[in-house]
Amino acid sequence: MRLNLILAGMLLMAAALAVALGETSLSASQIRSAFFEPLSAPAQILWSIRAPRMAAAALVGGALGLSGAVMQGLLRNPLADPGVLGVSAFSGLAAAGVIALGLTSVPGAVETAALLGASVAGALLTLLAGRLAEPQTLILFGVALSALGGAATALVFNLSPSPVTTAEVLSWLLGSVANRDWSDVARGLAPALPGAILCLVSAPGLSQLTLGEETAALSGLPMDRLRMAAVAGAALLTGAAVSVAGVIGFVGLAAPHLVRRSAHEDPARTLVPSALAGAGLLVVADLAARMIPSAEELKLGVVTALFGAPVFAVVAWRAARSWRG
Repeated sequence: MRLNLILAGMLLMAAALAVALGETSLSASQIRSAFFEPLSAPAQILWSIRAPRMAAAALVGGALGLSGAVMQGLLRNPLADPGVLGVSAFSGLAAAGVIALGLTSVPGAVETAALLGASVAGALLTLLAGRLAEPQTLILFGVALSALGGAATALVFNLSPSPVTTAEVLSWLLGSVANRDWSDVARGLAPALPGAILCLVSAPGLSQLTLGEETAALSGLPMDRLRMAAVAGAALLTGAAVSVAGVIGFVGLAAPHLVRRSAHEDPARTLVPSALAGAGLLVVADLAARMIPSAEELKLGVVTALFGAPVFAVVAWRAARSWRG
């Protein structure tokens, strides 16, 4: 509980900074007027532009952090993340296909396609998780799905009808929460909430799996159903994240590592802190994408990779030292 409160406080601080800071500087008096004059220009900047963008970043980061923690617990692999099972690849493929077909003018078409792509991959993996207990088999099947999704996305680039369409597909795949509004946040919450519930339901099974497959099978818990709930929940969360922001890397991989030691290495106790840490990480990353001086705003996926990879390398180095000790 103390860890969750600390992370929640840090998330609130990051959210406040993300709303207060931006390309357009606002004075203290203008920020005050935004609270008391809802029709003023500062109010429009804060509550119609920055706040929904911050909420979208928090939603995506939380979804990726939670799904990453579930995947690492389920597969008992510290390198697992939302993309390891191919859900992100299929979600990005579906969105890229809709963009290549010129359907971006249809409201919600790209977002719906991304969610459907994740659902298809998630359904296949959920069926497999219910039949096979070995995590290695699930990982191999996920790697195959990821390779297939990546190859098909490359084919979309190859067959793209114009350079403009190619640029649109690439922009989506690089990830961003720019120009998101409250309807985008609500659209992402719709699949994210049931996905989070499924992940939390699977928590007892994740704890039992740390003791081994045989011990988990003798625990009396419905392990097959809990595995299916974990995979389905992670797929829904990943699909929700991709539908809102495109493909964002690193967060789902690193967030669980940042909190695991404080959660006593228990996969069940890592879930909520991972979601809070992921939300905070992505809010800060999006703020950096906005504030770093550049001719064009940096893509969120690029920022998470540039700043996240060195941080994760430090975390991995510390973990390796503890293993040697």
